[in-house]
Amino acid sequence: MRGWGEAIDVLVRQRGPALLRYGYLLTGSTADAQDLVQEALARVLARRPRLRAAVTLESYVRRTMATLVVDDGRRAQRWRQVRHLLAAPDEVPDGASVADDRQTLVAALATLSPRQRACVVLHHLDGLSGPEVADVLGIAPGSVKRYLSEGMERLERVVGPVAETTDVVATRGRGGR
Repeated sequence: MRGWGEAIDVLVRQRGPALLRYGYLLTGSTADAQDLVQEALARVLARRPRLRAAVTLESYVRRTMATLVVDDGRRAQRWRQVRHLLAAPDEVPDGASVADDRQTLVAALATLSPRQRACVVLHHLDGLSGPEVADVLGIAPGSVKRYLSEGMERLERVVGPVAETTDVVATRGRGGR
């Protein structure tokens, strides 16, 4: 692989929009997705792993993004456990108030725990198998099954039954993984 600066530049030019879409699915916010991509790229640059191909670099950035979202969720959970504020739970918009399926999906994903969201996005939207999801997140395959089951159950409560034949929306390019 060429120099790191050039490799990151090529990745951002060629795959930047796909990384932003992936970040948006993980966070539900364009601004948060942009921050997530920047943070993941900065961390990858800081570590400078030995990578042989741009596809490997993109996979490494995606894994870093998923890990950052899960870590942020853990921090938020710890904060909720120690703060003693009375606040109404976040309301999830119902289907009638959401004009578009994408907004409905983002709102539904926001109801999931960070771990459930990461598993659902990686498996159903990014097309990874259960063992691949486990590898990306560094958890046991059985845990992935549990998070997928719980996540899909919660999504179905929010948006209604999800067909098993739903097409996978791949965010990867032709090279894939």
